[in-house]
Amino acid sequence: MNIKYLILLFVALTAFSEAKSQTTPATAERQLTDSICNCMVRTDLSKVKNKQEAMGVFTECFSKYQSLLVATAEERKVDFEDDAAMHAIGADIGKNLMKMNCSSFMKLSVIMASDKAEEVPVRTTQGKLIRIDNKGFNYLVVVDENKKEYSFLWLHQFQGSEKFVNGVGVNLGKKVSITWQDTEVYLPAAKGYYNVKEITALSIF
Repeated sequence: MNIKYLILLFVALTAFSEAKSQTTPATAERQLTDSICNCMVRTDLSKVKNKQEAMGVFTECFSKYQSLLVATAEERKVDFEDDAAMHAIGADIGKNLMKMNCSSFMKLSVIMASDKAEEVPVRTTQGKLIRIDNKGFNYLVVVDENKKEYSFLWLHQFQGSEKFVNGVGVNLGKKVSITWQDTEVYLPAAKGYYNVKEITALSIF
């Protein structure tokens, strides 16, 4: 189940419509809602200027509490791999955030709704951070559970980039969730334009 699509769904369902009535959230769902709201409140939203950056905040806050998402699925007795059931949970979390008047969620939803720029598909990859390569630009390299390596370009400032201004440091070997999008850039070393995976957000587990 891709967390990105879960986030996209609950934003789409809540940013443009009023929350409908629903039963009182169960314990894990309530904890998940509160935790996501608190995470957003702790974020400096003055630095969030567009849909891409807003998505980065959503991704980071949701990823931090994936264990509560699993617990919510267990409370509802649904399979975590059931996309339809997880999408329903995502929609309800969004409604809960609106009902509790989570101000930061509202602000992020407005940014998501008002940004009319052409949407570039974003994806999320999880793995263990093993190094940073410098090939004219910095690349964060992660290895997944199948021992396959992936390189992600650090081209612009992104949510979480401040953790790496002095290198990998204490984050070496930690599990990370990287949100990225395909970007065409000119690579001086290769003397040509190439598609790369540009980081838009990163969270550390």
